[in-house]
Amino acid sequence: MLTRSDLSATEPDLAALLAARPALAMHVQDGLCFEDVPLNAIADAFGTPVWVYGAATIRARYADLQTAFSDAGLPVHIHYAVKANDHLAILSVLAKAGAGADVVSQGEFARAMAVGIPASGIVFSGVGKTRAELAAALSAGIGQINVESAEELAMLSEVATSLGRTARVALRMNPDVDAGTHAKITTGLAGNKFGISAPDILPLYAHAAALPGIAPVGIALHIGSQILSPAPYAAAYSKAASTVRALRQAGQQVSVLDLGGGLGIGYRDEPGISLAAFAQVVRREAGELGVQLLLEPGRYLVGPAGLLLASVILQKQTAQKRFLVLDAAMNDLLRPSLYDSYHGMLPVSAVDFVKPVSPTDVVGPVCESGDIFAAGRALPDLAENARLAVLDAGAYGAVMSSPYNARPRAAAVLLDGGHFHLITPRQRLDNLWADEILPGLR
Repeated sequence: MLTRSDLSATEPDLAALLAARPALAMHVQDGLCFEDVPLNAIADAFGTPVWVYGAATIRARYADLQTAFSDAGLPVHIHYAVKANDHLAILSVLAKAGAGADVVSQGEFARAMAVGIPASGIVFSGVGKTRAELAAALSAGIGQINVESAEELAMLSEVATSLGRTARVALRMNPDVDAGTHAKITTGLAGNKFGISAPDILPLYAHAAALPGIAPVGIALHIGSQILSPAPYAAAYSKAASTVRALRQAGQQVSVLDLGGGLGIGYRDEPGISLAAFAQVVRREAGELGVQLLLEPGRYLVGPAGLLLASVILQKQTAQKRFLVLDAAMNDLLRPSLYDSYHGMLPVSAVDFVKPVSPTDVVGPVCESGDIFAAGRALPDLAENARLAVLDAGAYGAVMSSPYNARPRAAAVLLDGGHFHLITPRQRLDNLWADEILPGLR
């Protein structure tokens, strides 16, 4: 069997995973705790799989982001990217902390409004907004719409005019900058579907200023997700700043620069992006523009604030390898299957935590070979019903889940002040078909 000293430098051992996450602690009797709440108590109360979110962690990360910009002398408006985790309880924590919202659908817009985020504090992004979505947002008094094409601008002008409204618009510039992230989550390259090429911004901005129902207020950009280095941001914001200056030289009014989001986190034991370095990049490239700065973080705020708690169904040993089969699956957490994403895993039992480890493939019970959380992960032998925490699953976890294989969606729990609260009950089997209609067949 492997010992912890045998593990690859790119594969942190269990102790390193635990040490890198201050909200987690291993207690001799209670086992793994999150924000001082034993995960065993949550599993005992609600079963597994279950999502567990920490309100204190979300608040702390929001405060850290505010502090980084305050220390850099930059006032910034934080608009949480709802797509990362749209649970009403999570949105409520952020709304009470003072966040606005960045949405990409009418449903996300309605969710943000439902927890008290005013329409004026919401930015509507996305490459394919429908007329109905634009009309709903304008009727509610949306704060800003980030327009991604000349075609969308024309559509928005028609909708706004028909409603007798004026849309505050930022043109989303595609800076053609490689964010150095996974190909499926890069958004700032010329070949991506997002945004307007930089050379087209100036004439389109002038056109927008002349259109009825449109009030252009600035430039927006977003170059990708899970970005760990400030360098791509520096390149993108330099281009954005040059565009703002060119617009002003052409006589246009520019009062807003929407910086986008994509701030990366550490999924192993590495640090995420340096907030201080990121804020200094913004200060250097855009600090003298005299614009209102908007920031749209998602994963940074909620990724480390959530985990997926699962139980072992069985261990299966073949001639080639050991399989650890969990009661969670790709329908719960899709990221490893979709992106080959890494998520750290920790046994919940203190006894299991100190056992010798050996390579194992961690999989779910879904009838797909792609239903795999990790290949060759160094983990101890875990008996039936032993519990395992899949870390840093607060972003793009539950929001991407489905009832594939007729598997009910998992329950969700929010921790706050040392207590846990059920925020989503486990989906009942009969709810899997509650909205279906069985026609009268011969």
